[in-house]
Amino acid sequence: MRRRLATLGAAVLAAAASVLFSVDPAYAATGLHVSGRGIVEAGGQPFVMRGVNHEHTWFTDETDSFADIKAKGANTVRVVLSGGRWTANSAADVAGVISLCKQNRLICVLEDHDTTGYGEDAAAYTLDQAVDYWIGLKSVLAGQEDYIAINIGNEPIGNTDPGQWTGATSAAIRKMRGHGFQHLLMVDAPNWGQDWTYTMRDNAQTVLDADTQHNTVLSIHMYAVFNTAASITSYLDTFQAKGWPLVIGEFGWQFAPGEVDDQTLMAEAVARNLGYLGWSWAGNNDPILDMTVGFDPNRLTTFGERVFNGPNGIKATAEEAAIFGGGPTTPPTSTPPSSASPTSTPPTPAPAGCAAAYSVTGQWTGGFQGEVTVTAGTAAVRSWTVTLAFPNGQTVTQAWSATVTSSGSTVTARNATYNGSLAVGASTSFGFLGSWAGTNGVPAVTCSAT
Repeated sequence: MRRRLATLGAAVLAAAASVLFSVDPAYAATGLHVSGRGIVEAGGQPFVMRGVNHEHTWFTDETDSFADIKAKGANTVRVVLSGGRWTANSAADVAGVISLCKQNRLICVLEDHDTTGYGEDAAAYTLDQAVDYWIGLKSVLAGQEDYIAINIGNEPIGNTDPGQWTGATSAAIRKMRGHGFQHLLMVDAPNWGQDWTYTMRDNAQTVLDADTQHNTVLSIHMYAVFNTAASITSYLDTFQAKGWPLVIGEFGWQFAPGEVDDQTLMAEAVARNLGYLGWSWAGNNDPILDMTVGFDPNRLTTFGERVFNGPNGIKATAEEAAIFGGGPTTPPTSTPPSSASPTSTPPTPAPAGCAAAYSVTGQWTGGFQGEVTVTAGTAAVRSWTVTLAFPNGQTVTQAWSATVTSSGSTVTARNATYNGSLAVGASTSFGFLGSWAGTNGVPAVTCSAT
């Protein structure tokens, strides 16, 4: 979220020499990655982010928002998380977020909001602390490189000593890579994300060079500092001339004179193939920034109409990630393929009742992440129960989107309050973290419904 800077005028940026930033394709095989000025998928398909921010850490019960954002045409959602400045989002919760993104065919940008305004806001965390949070989540992030990007820290430096951004951001990138993260990384500008002192503009190459994998994208947040077409185009021109990868990670709209010129912003982003992510779906202390009224997708605000349905908006320009099928974005009809499925079971026919399909979406020494998709048969259901009979002594340690109990090697999962009712042929899913030793064999899966 931005801090409004009331007295700053637009600055005219100097033209920059054309020094291209290159990427070593040897690091590109694991998932989303930087190529030149843009982002591509593991198979080399260009991917341009078109989406919105969702304030998950303060509204963890608004899980329907992922499907609603997708239904409006987005291909990406930037998800607000906290490692402790607010109620911390646990590994199980973050795994659930990733599952929701995949279920709804959305690329997930996960961001740690704890760092917002460091140096000016006494409550803010350092970027180094943010990296510690990501390290604590590594078990649920590893193996998801096709589906997620990690935005290390939101607006990590305020207006006090913005020059510290260069060293702190470079160190954070090196620490992430030192702990084995292979993901596309995103780094926000200082000055509450708006870079009005041009610290990121003038030091971006140093930060990009800190990434041994050459897989970091820069992120600018555009609010009142960028209130004219000239201020927007001049800033973007510099990054284009340098060949630096850039995303507009947040922006608002010109609801009053002096606010961000959102129409120029979106037009320029489309013309330059830059991603943009509006702030935000709902829940702001400043309701003018909400795109929906009370998280209701059928009640778009003026801002929401502009971002989703206006010229150069999401519906007109978003292309679904190739890993989900590609093409213009549409509401999901099925669960996408998981990033790593060494073992899985196909759904069994369900003329009535329900079917359940099991897959492993990530696996590491001693642990794994599983997902089960539940599909109603030829009649609607009010509730469902899935039984997993594991063959090799596996145990479930955490779960989301279902109430899970265990008896020996048998695990029973019952729907949560919000996903028990399914129309004919409709699907939902739940996920869990488990442990294994020796062999992680496929369980026998049964599904019953009422």
